[in-house]
Amino acid sequence: MAATDETGPAGRNTTVPGTPPTAGPPTDPAPRTGARMPRWLPRAMVLALALIAVFQFGSWAFHQLTGLLINVLIAFFLALAVEPAVSWMAARGVRRGFGTFLVFVGVLVVGAGFVTLLGSMLAEQIIKIVEDFPQYLDSVINWINTHFHTELRRVDIQENLLRSDWLRNYVQNSATGVLDVSAQVLGGLFRLLTIALFSFYFAADGPRLRRTICSVLPPARQAEVLRAWEIAVNKTGGYLYSRGLMALISGLAHYVLLEFLDVPYAPVLAVWVGVVSQFIPTIGTYLAGALPMLIAFTVAPWYAVWVLVFVVVYQQFENYVLQPKLTARTVDIHPAVAFGSVVAGTALLGAVGALIAIPAVATLQAFLGAYVKRYDVTDDPRVFGHRGSGGTSAFGRRVRGLWAQRRPEGDGAGPAAGAGAAGAGAAGSGAGAAGSGAAGAAGPGEGGTAGAS
Repeated sequence: MAATDETGPAGRNTTVPGTPPTAGPPTDPAPRTGARMPRWLPRAMVLALALIAVFQFGSWAFHQLTGLLINVLIAFFLALAVEPAVSWMAARGVRRGFGTFLVFVGVLVVGAGFVTLLGSMLAEQIIKIVEDFPQYLDSVINWINTHFHTELRRVDIQENLLRSDWLRNYVQNSATGVLDVSAQVLGGLFRLLTIALFSFYFAADGPRLRRTICSVLPPARQAEVLRAWEIAVNKTGGYLYSRGLMALISGLAHYVLLEFLDVPYAPVLAVWVGVVSQFIPTIGTYLAGALPMLIAFTVAPWYAVWVLVFVVVYQQFENYVLQPKLTARTVDIHPAVAFGSVVAGTALLGAVGALIAIPAVATLQAFLGAYVKRYDVTDDPRVFGHRGSGGTSAFGRRVRGLWAQRRPEGDGAGPAAGAGAAGAGAAGSGAGAAGSGAAGAAGPGEGGTAGAS
């Protein structure tokens, strides 16, 4: 007979009736420390690090290419400015590339001629100032000796100036800064060449550029892009047209003044004032007026004062009379908005932002104007700045009524004057009382009494 294992499963699971079941082995309440991390966490960390790296690289690339992007922006607005002339020539059978070349050559010739005339004038005036400097210095020294009882001499001042440490340090710094100035000049020429090339390509290949942009957009978006492009061309061309017209008017006005004062090089100075004052925003007027003042000072000191007064007066006339009328027909932008856009453009992009701020804001304003729903304005007098008639008239009627009541007592007028004043008070405030039944039944004497009360 086979022996039975009492410790087997049957023996372990059998319990004696009437006795409670035995408790199992105690479980460990502490959590397990070897839990695995979620599968998505490593991928999320890698993705976050990749996004940070891409952002840092994009920021670095943007800062490195800021100069190129600004040059492209300037070239784009120059292309928009010459677009009307190029399109006019292309419509008359001239190839678009050749027409763009002719426009750029014309602009280059005019600019080179202006710079050449201005440079020759400045060179001659600087030579004249250097030659006459000893005479000016002697006159200043004599004035100081006469009024302050000193004994200054020009020879002593020249020797002290030549032996001064300030002059020695200035000469050394100027000699070491020649390379920096040369590098800046070469950099400026390269930048002008870059802007000219980009603007030429934008203007000559304008239709191809528009087709390329529209080819990646649906038809509805294509119409919007073409409309925005046309508005930008019109506003930029209108801005340059208005600036050119104001430069012409400013140059003629200053030419008349300089000829009247017999200031040398009046035509060149007039062109300088007209161009600089109109195409350099905000500070262009003061830069333009400084050179004529300097040249006029070489003729007579009081002539410089007259030039300063004329520049200030003409600037006010231009700001409040001439510019609003011209820009309303070309750019159609409020003067306050134009000033704010220039300030914002200067803060963002410096002188470049100040130059392109007005046409950019005018383009944006004209483009967004089609999406703004407008309503007819009511004929409320408050729209035109007039106060409501109800409150003012009521207050005036009360003042006149009080004055009418006090007047017979103050000047001793007779009963007829009192009755007239009472009638005036009733006419001003008794329209409702006249429409009531009691007022209708009352006689003239009662109406006069009621008005007086």
